[in-house]
Amino acid sequence: MKKHKINIASALAIAVLLVLLVCVRLFQERLFYDPLLDYFRRSRIVLPQYNSVKLFVGLLFRYLLNTIISLGILWFCFKDKSIVKLTAGLYVVFFIVLAAIFFIALATDSPANMLLFYIRRFLIQPLLLILFVPAFYYQKHVK
Repeated sequence: MKKHKINIASALAIAVLLVLLVCVRLFQERLFYDPLLDYFRRSRIVLPQYNSVKLFVGLLFRYLLNTIISLGILWFCFKDKSIVKLTAGLYVVFFIVLAAIFFIALATDSPANMLLFYIRRFLIQPLLLILFVPAFYYQKHVK
């Protein structure tokens, strides 16, 4: 079993990238159009009025920021181009599938609030990073 050590520069880069992820979250209301923030925060029954194009662009922009930062974290964790390439491809596929499900659910007359909530959560939060880091660590260093 090969030992994997992260040097100080990589650890500092990971810390900076994690702070950037936190900043995306902290400044979400200023950076992104998302009328569903208040909707889910207050557990409302009726969906707010929204602009589909602006909502899609806001989700895409946020997902793209989180993806770029997450790919940077993966790079500094593993220094492996194949992991970054594979993960980038997975992020694209996940966005297409999740965005399609999200907007289909949103377009229905009585959307399933929990489905919208969880699909949106995967689109706006870096949850995939939490799955990828241990998976790639296991693949590279335990097997």
